[in-house]
Amino acid sequence: MTDLERIGELYRIEAELHGLDPQARLAVRRERSTPLVADMQIWLSHHRALVATKSSLGEALAYIAKYWDGLQLFLADGCIEIDNNSIERTIRPIAFNRKNALFAGHDAGAENWATLASLVETCKLNAVDPQAYLTATLTAIVKGHKRSRVDELLPWNFQKAAGPAA
Repeated sequence: MTDLERIGELYRIEAELHGLDPQARLAVRRERSTPLVADMQIWLSHHRALVATKSSLGEALAYIAKYWDGLQLFLADGCIEIDNNSIERTIRPIAFNRKNALFAGHDAGAENWATLASLVETCKLNAVDPQAYLTATLTAIVKGHKRSRVDELLPWNFQKAAGPAA
């Protein structure tokens, strides 16, 4: 099996796992995906030894090796996706909107805009109405929501509680 076929098989496995709970995803990944990734690592080590380090291919293989641990994260946690493509698609409108954010005027304004944009997109990912979330969350903060319970204010917890607790 070529590495492209292995990668294709990894994505086929992930397609089968879509919608399953994290424990089930992890169990299948350990059984079916881990051997494929281990084979890819052997291939990578073998070919890095055969290719000149300064060549384009050598640099590409070195890049893969440098980030190998990150590549394997999905094998250790059923909540982690195999790639970040869905996130990339989600933030694409934000990237296109960068010029509109020039009103920030300084670093603090840009950081505030980035925070707000991240919250809005996280709400969308979690099927939460961003305006309702932000209204309820800001209201909870104004009413003295405790910092030690900030996790209750996260968008993915908003839906469960029908609004953050005050």
